Amino acid sequence: MLTTFEQVLVSRLRTDPGRPLVTFYDDVTNERTELSVTTYANWVAKTAGVLTDDLGLDTGDRVAIDLPCHWLGPVFLGGAWLAGLEVVTAGDANVVVHGPDGSERAADQRLGCALLPFAVASPEPWADGVLDYGVLWPGQPDAFLGLPGGAHDAALDGADQAALLARAASYDGGDHRVLTDLNPVVGAGTDLFVGTLVQGGSVVWTARPDPERWAGRAGPEQATREVRAASLF
Repeated sequence: MLTTFEQVLVSRLRTDPGRPLVTFYDDVTNERTELSVTTYANWVAKTAGVLTDDLGLDTGDRVAIDLPCHWLGPVFLGGAWLAGLEVVTAGDANVVVHGPDGSERAADQRLGCALLPFAVASPEPWADGVLDYGVLWPGQPDAFLGLPGGAHDAALDGADQAALLARAASYDGGDHRVLTDLNPVVGAGTDLFVGTLVQGGSVVWTARPDPERWAGRAGPEQATREVRAASLF
């Protein structure tokens, strides 16, 4: 039984490193981004480096991810867990990660993501005190060596990584390629992502879906399951 996010990621890298893991569409901007298991692991390592090296977070610190549906959502989840940080969906945090619209979450530090293709830096200045993820990640290596003192088992809202992964192992349909418009950093969207990661599946995330494009997307993407946000039923 795998009990840490790092173990799960290493297992996926050994079995299917080139397989798509995270595919993302934005039907307003026409962006399409795809991360293989290997590419996802590289982004996760860089993000763990940003959170620890650039922001100075330590094992057990709290990260709030206040992002819309986007491919960076699963990346920040993985980066936080690889570094032994706790992702929190409510309450104060040591850092809040947010998009161009900012965030009302209370935090000691703020990390802004422009949400542009290739996660480039924002062309517009951020508010005072906001660090730009797009400026920081290129300086981080593709491997994360961890923090002194070893791994920490923090995961999500007080649950440790072993509990999170045990629940993911029983997720219904996690071995599918899932087409969804759920936000990966919120509730069911997080369960979906971790479930597919643990069970060998993959996810096609769609932001601001166009109904006509949605109808024709499952076939080309070889999706075997669809999960829609409840508000769209």
